[in-house]
Amino acid sequence: MTKITCFGEVLWDVFPTHKKIGGAPLNVASRLKSFDNEVSIISRIGDDKKGNKIIDFFYKHQVNTDGIQLDYTYKTGKVKVMLNEKGSASYDIKYPSAWDKIELTDVAKSIVKSSDAFVFGSLVARDDKSRETLYNLLPSAKYKIFDVNLREPYYTQEVLIHLMNQADFIKFNDEEILEIANYLDSKSQSLEQNIRFISEKTNTKSICVTKGRHGAVLFHNDTFYYNSGYQVVVKDTVGAGDSFLASLTDKLLKNASPQEAVNFSCAVGALVASCEGANPIITDAQIKNLMNPC
Repeated sequence: MTKITCFGEVLWDVFPTHKKIGGAPLNVASRLKSFDNEVSIISRIGDDKKGNKIIDFFYKHQVNTDGIQLDYTYKTGKVKVMLNEKGSASYDIKYPSAWDKIELTDVAKSIVKSSDAFVFGSLVARDDKSRETLYNLLPSAKYKIFDVNLREPYYTQEVLIHLMNQADFIKFNDEEILEIANYLDSKSQSLEQNIRFISEKTNTKSICVTKGRHGAVLFHNDTFYYNSGYQVVVKDTVGAGDSFLASLTDKLLKNASPQEAVNFSCAVGALVASCEGANPIITDAQIKNLMNPC
């Protein structure tokens, strides 16, 4: 069984009418577990009811919580989520929260060393404490997957470049890669050229860019693979990219062909976008029906 560790924010997404457990690493971990991987998460929660419910969520989904730390000063994180008329989300992320203060522990180091892959994002690096912990864990990871997640004002060019240089695999959306390519003085507006540009600049052999309803492009071992997306009625986009990344990670680590991996991942991401919240139950039958309609 593939062992994967996710590092970073666990929190509550607060919508206008309801709230749901979320955070990119939590969403990725939950979806990875649904594909029968052995999954651990390293994060930090407050000593409060919201934190207890997150632990209950992980127990229910059989995600290892040995790396979850308890903070008696800062509260469990929360994010105000605002949806536009098309279901696209924007976020107001409370700072500081418990997940900003993840400590470097022997338990965390042991979990990372024993894993086949280590998934981390850029948002968790907004605070010195969690960023320092992440930087210290990266050298122990066998395979490093960087989920770029640009949330203003919580990122800097310096941190992004450092994390890209550490990664074996980078996932962007189409807006993020253009912004970062411009940081690095790319003169091109071509998606493929910017992917190659960043691959060469950071010595990263695998890069994936999601394009919303237009699917995704995967650059893997010097070859491009494309999927143009699957048509669904979008309820909200929260967590769709996280489930896409989890699906792609699962398939590639289990040696599926890159084309099969990107097709499958686009289908899962689309199905999540067609549901409310970041972690709906998605069945094999739903995925197959979307990929191969009768």
